[in-house]
Amino acid sequence: MGIRDWFGLRRQKTQETAVQAPPVADKPKPIKVPDGALMSSRINPDSYVRVPVFSMPSPPPGVLPEGDSGMAMDSSLAGTNAWANGFAADGFWTEGITFLGYAYLSELAQRPEYRVISETIATEMTREWIEFTSSADDDDEKADRINELEEEFKRLDVAGMFARATEQDGFFGRGHIYIDTGDTDNPAELQLPIGDGWDAISKTKLSKKKIEALRTVEAVWCYPTSYNSNDPLKADWYRPGSWYVQAKIVNSSRLITLIGREVPDLLKPTYSFGGLSLSQMAKPYVDNWLQTRQSVNDIISAFSVFVLSTNLGESLQADGQQLFKRAELFNNLRDNRGLMIIDKDSEEFQNVSVSLSGLSELQAQAQEHMASVSHIPTVKLLGIQPAGLNASSEDQMRVFYDYIHAYQEHLYRHPIRRLMGLIMISLWGEVDPAIDFKFKPLFSLDEKSEAEVEKLKAETDQILIDTGVLSPDESRKRVANDPGSDYASIDVEEVPDLLDEEENGLAPKGGHPLPGIGEEDKDDSASNRLFGKAEAA
Repeated sequence: MGIRDWFGLRRQKTQETAVQAPPVADKPKPIKVPDGALMSSRINPDSYVRVPVFSMPSPPPGVLPEGDSGMAMDSSLAGTNAWANGFAADGFWTEGITFLGYAYLSELAQRPEYRVISETIATEMTREWIEFTSSADDDDEKADRINELEEEFKRLDVAGMFARATEQDGFFGRGHIYIDTGDTDNPAELQLPIGDGWDAISKTKLSKKKIEALRTVEAVWCYPTSYNSNDPLKADWYRPGSWYVQAKIVNSSRLITLIGREVPDLLKPTYSFGGLSLSQMAKPYVDNWLQTRQSVNDIISAFSVFVLSTNLGESLQADGQQLFKRAELFNNLRDNRGLMIIDKDSEEFQNVSVSLSGLSELQAQAQEHMASVSHIPTVKLLGIQPAGLNASSEDQMRVFYDYIHAYQEHLYRHPIRRLMGLIMISLWGEVDPAIDFKFKPLFSLDEKSEAEVEKLKAETDQILIDTGVLSPDESRKRVANDPGSDYASIDVEEVPDLLDEEENGLAPKGGHPLPGIGEEDKDDSASNRLFGKAEAA
């Protein structure tokens, strides 16, 4: 081989080596996320509220008279709303911080999660209702008047009207009870006040004039008219003096308005001078419950997934029709007795299952959260009994009844007193300041507990009589005046003669008249025998 041939052979090997060398791949560029895309990802379009937080409510057609624009006439209110919206921009992205509207709240009232909350509170607040009381010495005369008052309350179905208005307050944040004095078709008279039930205006308007009926009016049909937004030192500050009710102007004194959860002054025009509804308060908790309930159901429905490991490159040839046909055939024949045939060399079949443990606790917690916002115990709202040994819901119910009683005083005290004054004037032409009312307690003892309480009272009376603190007359009067006693109907003056009863076989031998009555007292065996019956029983 010559030198020329040697150099030629070396050049050829070098070229072959260069051809066989793999090309150097380009280094992949790192992925960069633009700032604009990151900002857009933070916005949830489903929860975006396009209505400003502080805005004028829009009533349905027919509520306002034709050509009336409602609260837009208040220039000071428009300026206040513009100022407030400037500070509320961050809240636009969260649902629930502004008035949801009566149409949407009406939709929510169809769901049992919202409806049961409002119905439970309204039912409990009117279940035992009220009891009329008298502070006068002449009980007979006042008893007749109280009976008349009770009959009129029954005729007007006051308890039922307050229950319905309380439900509407829970659904919409505002409930109205219209006092029909027979002037419904008199537009001019509807604009005049009828007073607060205890003033001269009420006496002039309703003296011996029968109240026709009470009717509830939903908040959607009532729109506020005139109100004071200039001087917060006056009594009518942000309180409508009259309402539009389907184009009729009705003085506010003719409507008993129940607002259980007032909103701050800045929000009152937005909420059409109503309050915060229970439905809107409970909405975040109900949404979480509905989502959790559906998620748990989805997991239970598809907790087991079948996985087929195969060569997708070959299976997806010809648009993958064979792969989809195979999957559909398996799903059509899928049950516990089915058979899956696979290629043992290139395929693998397995069943992947999700653990269902803990789902019941998560679902129960999401459901119980709805009870927290409504102050209703789970045993009352959901029917869930406390778990564990000696577990009892009695303490929870006592706390709930305390809350209901406080809420009755907050929401019902003034409206019922005003209505009571109007009814007294319509019946007698005057109010009776000696007559008042109190709310009946919601919690009651069972028969066994009541008997134990009566036994303790009898033992206490016996001790007080033996020590000379009380006389038998005073103890007997206490028993007769106790409405919960079985002996409330006894005549205090007709004291039984124990000696006479013993002679006639109606009393044990050795009986004596009560000390201080009739014959001289020889010992205290009579009082012991009288007040020892409860202990013997």
